[in-house]
Amino acid sequence: MNAANASTRRDFLKASGLGAAALASSTLLSACGPSTQTANTGSSSPSAASGFGDNGTMRVGMEVAYPPYNWQTSESTDDTIPVQGQDGAYADGYDIVFAKRIGTALGLEPVAVKMEFSGLVEGLTNGVIDVICGGMTATDERRQSIDFSDPYWVGHYGLLVKKGSSYEDATSLSAFSGAAVLGQRDTLLDTVIDEIDGVNHMTPVDSVPAQLSALNQGTCDAITFDVENEKGLLVANPDLVAVQIDGSKILFQEDVPINVGIAKGHDDVLAKINDAIKSVSQDERQAAWDAVQERLPQ
Repeated sequence: MNAANASTRRDFLKASGLGAAALASSTLLSACGPSTQTANTGSSSPSAASGFGDNGTMRVGMEVAYPPYNWQTSESTDDTIPVQGQDGAYADGYDIVFAKRIGTALGLEPVAVKMEFSGLVEGLTNGVIDVICGGMTATDERRQSIDFSDPYWVGHYGLLVKKGSSYEDATSLSAFSGAAVLGQRDTLLDTVIDEIDGVNHMTPVDSVPAQLSALNQGTCDAITFDVENEKGLLVANPDLVAVQIDGSKILFQEDVPINVGIAKGHDDVLAKINDAIKSVSQDERQAAWDAVQERLPQ
């Protein structure tokens, strides 16, 4: 990890309250080359037949630092999976709910592989991980490199500002004309900013924690955020507030589907992933989301 990435991680820990233990274990895992088969080459598992997985495990790429989708904890529970290469470290969150279901469908044990969000697609194409299950949205650009499942959650975007800001009581997006608004690089959190006419679209940063740090420090007027993440973000950042216009905190037109990413050439595995996702009703998804909200790190 370079110095800039280390600083970003520290900013996240300060903003989210995950603690120093997570910082000590935040080193990125080095590439180990693409997996060509599982340990049991004679298995009838569809994953083994297609050269998917690594010795009976499914390596799941995620930040392990993006609640409520994923975060790190030191407690092993029925809701967690281990973090690869880190004793006593586990991943929890909404992504893990589906990582576990998909692992069961494929006959593989899911393990979280901690990576920067911007490196997930490359990690998948290089064979460092088997799937991305890390709050990622399928986009046309990403589809050029990898395949995606059906959505397992659909979110929406809004704006966070500091309490007492002149923008807190905005009555329309046009009120943010000229405002300095910051997003996350290589995500819709950045591209949706251009829906605001006349906005000062700042150079995006690498992570949501870096967005939060900038807003808390006053180097921007507003940041984009996942509306469904509001509870966790504001618990850790009590001086911020979500902008509400016409009774809604959903301020941008584009929905935000969350999809599983998988390397091209695994159509049989992708079909089984989609079957696993489809088997979860909308009521079950909402119940899982609500349960995750109750487990958010304080």
